[in-house]
Amino acid sequence: MANSLTWPVPGEAPELSENAVKVLQARYLLKNEHGNVIETPAELFTRVASLIARAEAKFGANTSQLRQWHETYYTLMASLKFLPNSPTLMNAQRRGTLSACFVLPVEDSIEGIFESIKQTALIQQAGGGTGFSFDRLRPTGDRVASSGGTTSGPVSFWRVFSETTNAIQQGAFRRGANMGMMSVEHPDILKFLHAKQNLEAFTNFNISVKIRDGWMKKVLKTGKIPHVVENPRTHQKYLMPKKINMADYTISDLHPLSEDEPVGEGADRFFTVKDIWTMIVKCAHRTGEPGIVFIDRINRDNPTPSLGLIEATNPCGEQPLLPYEACTLGSINLTKFVRSNETEASMDWLALGETVKLAVRFLDNVIEVGNYPVRDTVQLARGNRKIGLGVMGFADCLFMLGIPYDSQQGVDFGAEVMKFVNDNARKASAELANLRGPFPNWNSSIWRTQRNQKVRNAAITCIAPTGTISIIADCSASIEPAYSLVFRRQILDGSTMLQVNPVFKRIAEAEGFYSEALIEHIAKSGSIQKMPDIPEDVRRIFKCAYDIDPRWHIHMQAAFQNNCDAAVSKTINFREKVTSSAVDKAFKQAYHLGCKGVTVYRRRSRDLEPMALY
Repeated sequence: MANSLTWPVPGEAPELSENAVKVLQARYLLKNEHGNVIETPAELFTRVASLIARAEAKFGANTSQLRQWHETYYTLMASLKFLPNSPTLMNAQRRGTLSACFVLPVEDSIEGIFESIKQTALIQQAGGGTGFSFDRLRPTGDRVASSGGTTSGPVSFWRVFSETTNAIQQGAFRRGANMGMMSVEHPDILKFLHAKQNLEAFTNFNISVKIRDGWMKKVLKTGKIPHVVENPRTHQKYLMPKKINMADYTISDLHPLSEDEPVGEGADRFFTVKDIWTMIVKCAHRTGEPGIVFIDRINRDNPTPSLGLIEATNPCGEQPLLPYEACTLGSINLTKFVRSNETEASMDWLALGETVKLAVRFLDNVIEVGNYPVRDTVQLARGNRKIGLGVMGFADCLFMLGIPYDSQQGVDFGAEVMKFVNDNARKASAELANLRGPFPNWNSSIWRTQRNQKVRNAAITCIAPTGTISIIADCSASIEPAYSLVFRRQILDGSTMLQVNPVFKRIAEAEGFYSEALIEHIAKSGSIQKMPDIPEDVRRIFKCAYDIDPRWHIHMQAAFQNNCDAAVSKTINFREKVTSSAVDKAFKQAYHLGCKGVTVYRRRSRDLEPMALY
């Protein structure tokens, strides 16, 4: 590939699985005007490494050192030990952003709303994903002074954001992804919930309900307290009559509360906190939407509170961001650090620590050389320099170590791994701060006022879902258990590809029970737990998402959450026939264990699933 900014490939070509090559060819490798691939995977990694290495010149590296950094960053990726988020792989030295995560404000004015819609289009055209809070928008039917009329409400404007994403589709390289959030105490919260229950609407949005600690405590105490909402424009508070129509009620249908009116009266006529909670739970049980976010917990960890409150997260929920803030993500493939001999397997902590240090430097360099499609995001992106280093391949790592996911040993190992990554990432960021200076907003951040530590990045670690980069790395996604040991994955062009877990395949071949018939059987059933021909010790280790009790999913999420800066993207999987009470229990457990948010998915609650059995 000819490119004046790219040095020749400096090392061995990556060893990639057949599925990895398919994904790279479909989404990542450069193509000519006829749609033909004109780049190899090795050239892709050298294209990225060249750009990331050039950031070192800003801090005094000479030509020889730049070439060495190019080789170092190339090897980091080509070894599949670490991969940055998809926009970096796709867009390095091309038009587009290198950052995956953006949050935009949605102001309560026509000018503000449509400015954010324009900015959304620019970000998604460049390859980024966007998160929004609709809390500031006045409720349906509220007065509009400029026209003398009334507003159509947040859902109508939300629909414009969604249609904008549909129109852009990011050049078909990467589907537009959004997160829409609303406080449970917004007057239009029922309309927000109702709108997303139509699975054909807002297909490019995940949604979450923001819950404050005080409201959650009411749920846990009795739940019988009437639910109070507040108009963000006037700050007038209301009760919500049970007789209203969820789809088309307006603010005039609500009961205004006077200052001297007891909130507790009329509980039989108005929705209680428990009623609203039950609606949220039942919606999540029915469709997987909404997730819930504990927004006070997120803001307690806001590293720069002097710059404002965090209102929303990126599309998958792992990176809480201020309005106009951006973040770049990357993940370490844990399977590359398992060392095995004839008797045991163990983690190579020294090698993992070295990779963490290098990955932090890589991600910090991305901020130096990255383009930001919206001018307003540049100041905060470079002022706070947030990065999100996480992991992938965790389930495969457990398989290789012989540790069950659904065990205290598994949860303890998860906490150990993430604490190690977090501690070493903070150390690496501190070393960069000594070399390059702390992030510009450090002086007014909690890193100075509470922690008394200079770091290069306001936030350093999170757990992203790693959907496609885990396919490239040929490992399990993020910290999720394996979906199935064999399944078909839907990809962007509508085709499917068969995924066979590589660790299971190696062990099955080594122990002599592997066969094509077995793979077909697993693909149809989704589990090996009822296959007596497979050794019991193998079945105990190789449990998949729906073999695992949801409480272990949540314990694992909490183990990682309690050892990272930002948040965790994780799905709590439920079998098809569970009742909504199981979702209720999971949401409450996540709150008690310290999670910042939680998303559930009940099997077959949607017709189209990205990962499916035969």
